[in-house]
Amino acid sequence: KAANATFFSERNPPEAHFVADSDGEILGYVRLKPPLDGVPECDHVMAIHGLDVSPHARRRGVATALMRAAEQAARSRRARKLSLRMLATNTEARPLYESLGYRVEGVLAEEFLIDGEYVDDVLMSLRLT
Repeated sequence: KAANATFFSERNPPEAHFVADSDGEILGYVRLKPPLDGVPECDHVMAIHGLDVSPHARRRGVATALMRAAEQAARSRRARKLSLRMLATNTEARPLYESLGYRVEGVLAEEFLIDGEYVDDVLMSLRLT
């Protein structure tokens, strides 16, 4: 990020994030928010709006711990469903999500154009009831 850029914003406040750290070093984060701000008809759903783990901390259970923290927080807010969207090219993430109980609900074909290639957007969710 640029030197004057900030990670947090009005749309992504600090309280929407769970952070994994070890001895003060940030290992990763997950952002949990409603899927659509200001739409009360989907108040029963929470959504993962970002997950990232430092390359040196991967394959050590950090992502799993962050996803479980997000699930616990969604349950405490009485959500019935936890959803996420992922790029189909993210072949490492999908097995993780599936191992945690997420299932594909839909695919938006060729939703993104990345480096000259069309990439599908995969919609996944975890039922909390």
